[in-house]
Amino acid sequence: MFHTHHARLFAAAAALAASAFTAQAQTSTPATPSATLPPTIVTAAPIAGSLTRPSDEQAAEEARRNPGNVTIVPASDFLERAGATSIRDMLLYTPGIFAEPKWGEDSRLSIRGSGVARNFHLRGVRLFQDGLSINQADGSGDFQELDPLTFQRVEVFRGANAFALGANTLGGALNFITPTGRTAPGTILRGEGGSFGFARGQVAHGWAEGAHDAWASFSGMTQEGYRDHSAGRAYRLNGNTGWQWADNAETRIFIAYNNIWQQIPGAVTRSQALNNPRAANSANLAANAMRNLESTRLGTITAIRPEEGILVEAGAGFVSRELDHPVAFAPGFYQYIDQRTSDVSAFGRSTFDRQLFGHDNRTIIGVNAAKGRTRSLRFFNNDGRPTVMSANSIDRATNLDAYLENSLEVLPGFALIAGASAGRAWRESDDGFLSDGDDSGKGDWGWVNPRFGVLWQAAEGAQVFGNLSWTTEPPTLSDLIPQAKVVQGFSKLDAQRSATLEIGTRGRRGDIAWEVAAYHSRLRDEIQCQTVGFSQCVALNLDRSIHQGIEAGADWVFIRDIGTKGDGLSFRPAYTFSDFRFDGDPTYKNNELPGVPRHLFRAEMRYRHPSGAWFGPTTDWVPQAYYVDNANTQKTDSYVLFGLRAGWDFENGLSAFLEARNLADTRYIASASVAASATPNSALYEPGTGRAVFAGLQYRF
Repeated sequence: MFHTHHARLFAAAAALAASAFTAQAQTSTPATPSATLPPTIVTAAPIAGSLTRPSDEQAAEEARRNPGNVTIVPASDFLERAGATSIRDMLLYTPGIFAEPKWGEDSRLSIRGSGVARNFHLRGVRLFQDGLSINQADGSGDFQELDPLTFQRVEVFRGANAFALGANTLGGALNFITPTGRTAPGTILRGEGGSFGFARGQVAHGWAEGAHDAWASFSGMTQEGYRDHSAGRAYRLNGNTGWQWADNAETRIFIAYNNIWQQIPGAVTRSQALNNPRAANSANLAANAMRNLESTRLGTITAIRPEEGILVEAGAGFVSRELDHPVAFAPGFYQYIDQRTSDVSAFGRSTFDRQLFGHDNRTIIGVNAAKGRTRSLRFFNNDGRPTVMSANSIDRATNLDAYLENSLEVLPGFALIAGASAGRAWRESDDGFLSDGDDSGKGDWGWVNPRFGVLWQAAEGAQVFGNLSWTTEPPTLSDLIPQAKVVQGFSKLDAQRSATLEIGTRGRRGDIAWEVAAYHSRLRDEIQCQTVGFSQCVALNLDRSIHQGIEAGADWVFIRDIGTKGDGLSFRPAYTFSDFRFDGDPTYKNNELPGVPRHLFRAEMRYRHPSGAWFGPTTDWVPQAYYVDNANTQKTDSYVLFGLRAGWDFENGLSAFLEARNLADTRYIASASVAASATPNSALYEPGTGRAVFAGLQYRF
């Protein structure tokens, strides 16, 4: 089905490309913060260039007004790398994030332990593109629609630090920002190739004149994959156009189209992952397991500044998805999932910067709404083709929430922050296939979550922050609706609730920039998805659990003018400590929660020459194996990987880049699903990729 749409896709791409295409790398923010941090609260000034799209520098300033750990990742972090396809590649040196590949562009993502047990897709983290929701209305998400080549930056809001986006999850939110015709004018041509049949190309262009601007990108990718039955093809179109219809008002319209065909090799046993990592799960081969997705996303945002110190924003988005998903639920039990989903989301937000009793004061108030409908069909699967129907339902999800936050600078450089969010979520499923029982049901969940914080400008270039925040995460539809009749009926899950205390510091002094945070979260009714088959799990509420950890990153130019004036040697480490455990559970006592390594360390050393040439080694180290089951009986394996990166940015707009990964061809386990109790024969493990080399060229003009 998906290849029949190629002609339509290329026609749409050509039409949009005629007006705009470009590269975002031209205007990427440096990886380190600016030398001098802004005051704790700054009275809003007119946004230069675009009201609907703050610059990277303005986004970094906003992040430093948050009393928690927020990171702005410039596109230069991943665009100068060949073969960067996944969310792991984009956030490789962002501490506090566990993102490891499974197959194709899919990854297992967890921030502060969010959704760590989910063995398919995403829960616990809200995904946005250009401030508009990518997630489905029930909170589930998908990584396949994210194209690293089309982003100007990624905004990482951990936990309740995503308060202003309306996120109410333990993991927080990721906001992927595309360029505009003003931030990235001109044309880019890019080509990459490498191991395992990987090839990718991009053409993009940006244009701005007077009150109008436009930008668009078209990319195509193909790969055979490291493992058997892991080939993939993807075609993506992203674009936006803006109109400044008054000096103080702007409207921007967004469009995105994805057409993805992807084979799924499946999880295997620990022994298979370490001894024969390229082999696919035999049941996935027999079922011809795939995940094929076609999606179209439309959205718009309008921003108005009626007077100095006031900014009013409103936006809405619509996403249509078609999913064809042959899958193996168990050996011999092969299903074909056919889903058609429509999601609508909207938001409104106002920011007021005013003096209050002679003190700088900022108030943010906003509302969010989302509504989605999925027609979910399931058939018996014959070699990747649907045959006899086995399930049929209409599933609906609705979310409404509002929030208010106020920051008051009570002393010079010292601010107090207080706020609250309130909302309600509804989930409903109408079962239309009653021969095996009626699984219809519905439920609703409500919440009020307060938040308190402090922000202290301790010295020039150095901040200290802290907050105490609550979150409430209602279950997704896939948590509530039984998979393959493992359990009967619509689930009665409670919402997951957490209270988090966080303290940290960030800044830049001289040649070193840093971000360090420690957090302690106490959870009630944590939603854990326990694997009971290759592609199925049962969602349950745990009683009490604890998530705590440390997130530490730095960027240090420790030697300058080594061999010539203007060169330098830098070191960039990122360390994540995760201590997640049950809290007095009747069955599992104080066992460790499975699924995430206790220690994760990544680092890169780089030499950069003023001519534009650079190179350096990389390392990826998990020094301690982690459990894959609640009973704490089965573990993964520790590993260390070494790599090398190099590149050259020429003055004529040409860039060349090379990356070699896992040079020692180490066999390792990249990620694992979670079970209540595992055995050595449990198929829970995703093998990591072996030695690989990727190279690319990019030309900007």
